[in-house]
Amino acid sequence: MVGTEAYVTLSAVLFTIGAVGVLTRRSAIMIFLCVELMLNAANLALVAYAYQWAGTGLLTGISGQTAVFIILAVAAAEVAIGLGILVAIFRNRASTDVDALSEVRL
Repeated sequence: MVGTEAYVTLSAVLFTIGAVGVLTRRSAIMIFLCVELMLNAANLALVAYAYQWAGTGLLTGISGQTAVFIILAVAAAEVAIGLGILVAIFRNRASTDVDALSEVRL
């Protein structure tokens, strides 16, 4: 059986990849994908800890799953709103480069 440490390590690696992507990418779509990767890394850690602490009374198994459900709902709303903004910007400009977004006039 795989221990909690392996899931948390995988979560840390995924979060690091997402953070590096947010800091190094210029495309707004890639930045959104990296933010989604970071949120999913947090979800993996929450589920791993909820499974580990289920028998101790600190956190029930359903509490971690509820937190993951809320995070997924927020992530879906973020994607819907963010992609809507990107489509509006892309109609006026030919690029989604975040460095050029300071010049955007809607």
